[in-house]
Amino acid sequence: MSKKLIKSGLIVSTMTLLSRVLGLVRDVVIARLMGAEAAADVFFFANKIPNFLRRLFAEGAFAQAFIPVLTEVHAEQDEQKLKQFVAHVSGTLGAIVFVTALIGVVISPVITAMFGAGWFIDYLNDKPDGAKFELASAMLKITFPYIAFISLTGLSGAILNTLNKFAVAAFTPVLLNICIIACAYLLAPAMSEPAYALAWGVFIGGIVQLGFQLPFLFRAGLLVKPKWGWRDPGVVKVRTLMIPALFGVSVGQINLLLDTFIASFLVTGSISWLYYSDRLLEFPLGLFGIAIATVILPTLSRNHVGKDELGFSGNMDWAVRMVSLLGVPAAAGLGFLAEPILSVIFQRGAFTAETARMASYSLMAYAFGLLSFMLVKVLAPGYYSRQDTKTPVKIGIWCMAANMLFNLIFAIPYGYVGLAIATSLSATLNAALLYIGLSRQKVYVVSRLTLGFVARVMFSTCAMVAAILWMQQGVDFTGLALRDKIVSLTLTILLSVAVFGGCLFSFGIRVRHFKSKAF
Repeated sequence: MSKKLIKSGLIVSTMTLLSRVLGLVRDVVIARLMGAEAAADVFFFANKIPNFLRRLFAEGAFAQAFIPVLTEVHAEQDEQKLKQFVAHVSGTLGAIVFVTALIGVVISPVITAMFGAGWFIDYLNDKPDGAKFELASAMLKITFPYIAFISLTGLSGAILNTLNKFAVAAFTPVLLNICIIACAYLLAPAMSEPAYALAWGVFIGGIVQLGFQLPFLFRAGLLVKPKWGWRDPGVVKVRTLMIPALFGVSVGQINLLLDTFIASFLVTGSISWLYYSDRLLEFPLGLFGIAIATVILPTLSRNHVGKDELGFSGNMDWAVRMVSLLGVPAAAGLGFLAEPILSVIFQRGAFTAETARMASYSLMAYAFGLLSFMLVKVLAPGYYSRQDTKTPVKIGIWCMAANMLFNLIFAIPYGYVGLAIATSLSATLNAALLYIGLSRQKVYVVSRLTLGFVARVMFSTCAMVAAILWMQQGVDFTGLALRDKIVSLTLTILLSVAVFGGCLFSFGIRVRHFKSKAF
């Protein structure tokens, strides 16, 4: 099983790497076009709302509820029953998300007033930032239908992942990035407000992503005619699991929405600074954390259906080792190289050195929670694969309350950086509570092998940080030309990776540590 997991993980990581690279190119284009100006704040706001719903319906609660049930149905080897189940789920989900999209378009001013309250208050009082409210309301009408297309794309991807066809779903986000980049170059010059071109890129990207996956679904024999099936037993089971999971799996996204709400009261640029730092955080999170979580959920579901407790625990242990191996050094690298990385990637056009500096502060705060974000991604499937969605909900409620408290404690003195600190702290609490719950249920307890492995990763990361500080000592990065910045950053990263890898090897890390049942 470990070879299959590693192979599947590599496939997803490779496709995700391509998607993240194009995502960075997309963000470079956006940064050059708008920087951290008012229009940038508005676009990121208008894109965040449907993305939040996407992670609820498509990638979050729905996938966590749907995949374990689909695995059960698939294990029965009844092709007709499987097709019937997919038809009812796709018809029910499709109807719900299209109605949701329509409602969102109609009430976009209300949604904008709820989550951009600062702008709405300025609009009522005829203040300058009131223009942001009007622009956001109009732009949300364009981006909101994305939720319908991407939810069905998520359904298709979940089916393919359950069939161990991971590459298609992992590659699909590449198409969204291509659409946004194309619209930025082709439509933006012809529009009075370039942000509208980006919004149309999101809309078109949703359609293209869904269209791309349908032929693969047809080839798998599961492209069936959707049917309304609210009372179908399989659909009832999925929605019963999904309703609590809507909250539990999406705590991080809800926290980000709360951050956006608070940031609308802060100085112009706050939402953009948080966005750019979050995008860099999403690179290792998607490449490693989400990739591992994607392959681990179907595997854990099969372990549960087959009553393979040893395999279940071994695969959980493997996932924790992998995210630790990749997450700890990535967090340290992002934290200690925040401004150089932001400067090299984004600093051109409207994205200034000051923007890079401001965004670097929130990136440092987010980096502190990177490992926790990853651990949440791999620990939560330990519950959902066993069709336990209630426990993560209880944990999510505590984490939501904690995030609000952390926001009050840190946002007042530290502004937008305080919001990032609060998000990282609540993620750390979330990961800790998820693990405590699994250990108390005697489902998963971290092995001695993994504890020793993580300790060696920590020591190796400390040596890597020392190498970074040595390389960057006395370097006035903001005063360097772009070519010199790239050379300096590249050499620093290469040396730090070499030091990290060398230390791991000297501490005895070998191939056996990457096997899921090594203990």
